[in-house]
Amino acid sequence: MRWDDFRRSDNVDDERGGGGGGGFRFPGGGGGVGIGGLIVVGLVSWALGVDPRLILAGLETIQGGGGSGYSQQERPQGDPSQLSEEEKRQGEFVRAVLAQTEDVWDKLFQDSGKRYERPRLTLFSGRTSTACGMGSAAMGPFYCPGDQRVYLDTEFFDELSRKFRSPGEFARAYVIAHEIGHHVQNELGIMKMANDRRRQARSEEEANAISVRIELQADCFAGVWGYWANKRFNVIEPGDVEGALKAATAIGDDTLQRRSGGEVVPDSFTHGSSAQRVQWFRTGLTTGDPRQCNTFAAQRL
Repeated sequence: MRWDDFRRSDNVDDERGGGGGGGFRFPGGGGGVGIGGLIVVGLVSWALGVDPRLILAGLETIQGGGGSGYSQQERPQGDPSQLSEEEKRQGEFVRAVLAQTEDVWDKLFQDSGKRYERPRLTLFSGRTSTACGMGSAAMGPFYCPGDQRVYLDTEFFDELSRKFRSPGEFARAYVIAHEIGHHVQNELGIMKMANDRRRQARSEEEANAISVRIELQADCFAGVWGYWANKRFNVIEPGDVEGALKAATAIGDDTLQRRSGGEVVPDSFTHGSSAQRVQWFRTGLTTGDPRQCNTFAAQRL
């Protein structure tokens, strides 16, 4: 993925390198847990019929509140001198990708007569305070609507390559763009609408189905970003799309359930199957049209 010569976003707070608050640790582990922990948490939540990531993201308390999140001015900053060269490069990559999402969604909102409020992104190690409660690397990247921030532990990038076998920077960018997709939903009022429906759902299965539509639309919005970022900035290089599709496949609910050795239970899905995630990401990537991402109107996902 081409990104080195692009502008960097100013909307990033880097808390890494502070030497404090280690992450959740598993026996035999040597550090904070990234997406490997997300798999464990995902399998437990599947078995219990609960989606802790959506809870953490504040989807049940869409208006924010709770937790002890910092304000934008109060957020602690890490010590850049404590970061490795690779960690510094990861930070530059995140800033470049976030800047591209800003440029793309600024223009798309403007074209529709709206103003895009740019979110902030917090880089952290292990755990961090958010308006949605305590955030952990074990949850993977997530968006908190209460403070309109994306939270990312960059150890996730290593886990994406090692555990999910999805190397490549475009796969990493897809994940960031997916979380920004949740912010777009928040900006458009879609998230509130969806969660009103979730609260009114008559069964857990019905509520899960709404969660799937939320996540698949964010995948589609990530594809929209990819379409316009490539059209305007020529970011996609050979193999990039395949890497992103592999990432989308690896984090499908059915794939995670099979990996656990259990039975695939579609009614328990909260993020969509691998095929669905690939399909909706492709829809956004090939059309560049957010209107094609209306998963709530689709009869078949």
